[in-house]
Amino acid sequence: MFKIAKANAALPLMPGSLEDANQNHEMLAQFSISESWIGDLSSGMLRLGEWSGMLHGLSAQECGLLSLIRCYDTKDRSHILELFEQAATLNSSFCFSTTIIMRNGFRQPLFCMGESNGLEEKYSGSMSGVFIFPRFKLEGARQITSRR
Repeated sequence: MFKIAKANAALPLMPGSLEDANQNHEMLAQFSISESWIGDLSSGMLRLGEWSGMLHGLSAQECGLLSLIRCYDTKDRSHILELFEQAATLNSSFCFSTTIIMRNGFRQPLFCMGESNGLEEKYSGSMSGVFIFPRFKLEGARQITSRR
């Protein structure tokens, strides 16, 4: 899944929708780790949280886009790079899913949602988003099998 759209929310913020009572943090934490990230388009740098940096196999929490996507499934890299390039030229909302291929051979699913804004001036603007890491790793190419 690789999606980008002009920055207009399909689900607009409704009064009270951001209130903590409307969130299910325990359920989200039971099934995933989520962490925010930010990007500065003037420098081209992304700033990740501690978990995101570790799960991406990075030694620092600040990195460039190519360093970030290096661990992604090779068939997804060009799509994700194109998505980020589009978001860097137009205020956008975007999302993608891929798999991180870890050095130990495990495969960590990843979902990302984000937005870009402030692109009125050339070489300016920012991105922000969230990575969601399901609490499981795939050991092989196929984890779900069908019964015959």
